[in-house]
Amino acid sequence: MPPPRPPPPLRKRPEIPDLEPRLTAGPLERAILAAVKFTQSSARHGDVDSGEFSLSELAELAKSAGARVCERVLQARPTAEAATLIGSGKVLELADLVKLHKADLVIFDNDLSPTQQRNLEKALAARVIDRTQLILDIFAGRARTREGRLQVELAQLNYLLPRLAGRGKSMTRQGGGIGTRGPGETQLETDRRRIHKRIKKVDLELENVRGVRGVHRRQRTAVPLATVALTGYTNAGKSTLFNRLTSAGVAADARMFATLDPTVRGVTLPSRRRVLLSDTVGFIRNLPTTLVKAFRATLEEVTEAALILHVVDASSPHAAEQAEHVTKVLAGIGAHGTTQLRVWNKIDLLPGTPDLDGVAVSSVTGAGFDTLLAEIDRVLPFDSVETAHFRIPLTEAGCVHLLHELGEVITQRYEGEFCEVEVRVSESLRVRLSEYLVRG
Repeated sequence: MPPPRPPPPLRKRPEIPDLEPRLTAGPLERAILAAVKFTQSSARHGDVDSGEFSLSELAELAKSAGARVCERVLQARPTAEAATLIGSGKVLELADLVKLHKADLVIFDNDLSPTQQRNLEKALAARVIDRTQLILDIFAGRARTREGRLQVELAQLNYLLPRLAGRGKSMTRQGGGIGTRGPGETQLETDRRRIHKRIKKVDLELENVRGVRGVHRRQRTAVPLATVALTGYTNAGKSTLFNRLTSAGVAADARMFATLDPTVRGVTLPSRRRVLLSDTVGFIRNLPTTLVKAFRATLEEVTEAALILHVVDASSPHAAEQAEHVTKVLAGIGAHGTTQLRVWNKIDLLPGTPDLDGVAVSSVTGAGFDTLLAEIDRVLPFDSVETAHFRIPLTEAGCVHLLHELGEVITQRYEGEFCEVEVRVSESLRVRLSEYLVRG
């Protein structure tokens, strides 16, 4: 067997070089996929629901990250091999496939321990990553806002920390200078110390960003508008649905996790009342716990909503399993008590008219959207809309703007130092602006 190829250098960031492993930094990498279906329950690794479904999903993830999938390998075994997860025969088979396809990396659908990852890299003479690292890599490439990037970095650092040992060469620049290192401190200890320091800094920065998000959320709460959160399995078509409802122009494509950073827009329901619609990150089977924790602030957009639209890809043969996974995640983040409406998307890809429990729509053709808006209107707590007359001082121009934003202005005229507005508006906003309401 030829000597193992060392893992490629990790991409550098300004403050802590080489900490962020990136799959997509260069041209397409040739990848071999591997999954283990355990025939007996394994507390450490868990069961793979369906081997073929699992590998197909992993292939989509790999393609979304920029890899070219050359081969898929599935092994059924009662328990995990402690040293390599898979048996010795499968290790040899994978090594042959790596040589045959000149593969750059092997991606495991199962979580790998640091020891298993190192042993496999030595045996296969290729870089080895697991499902969690792949998803982290995709998130790193998709995050656009400062909060999103910080959340991904925090998850990556927590994933990387136990994997420092045995990487051969330092993952950071050599420490130097008087007082910069303790007596006898090894480079590994320096790496670990620097990562802990960076984690604390990112945590602090995230708290500041979360504080700002909290202020924005309270400002939205001050305006009497209910929030409707879109959620669902990744690639269910949430962003396309969001765009059709709001004309927001949010990026939507067939890649997994195309949306990471939440977007909020206003929508007018058939009753003429306005609501806020929030598009959030999609879920997936075995979503890494480090990501769930890191994206806590983002997921609060879901937990604090008045209504959750659970979007399901009706064309997927695994729609039921995907919906079940999303339901479990919603329960895990504390949203199980929130009213939910199931929305079956992509019905244009189905033959005939399906009989589904919920609302069936097509984000591409627009079919079912009138029904969806009417159902949202019905399910949300009613906020009656009536015509009202307001007499607002010119110094309170913000109130006039609010009536235009949240109501349907019928007439508006200026009388001296006041603005007279006749408008169809919700009861909650009438109460809020009651001091300017002209009665009788």
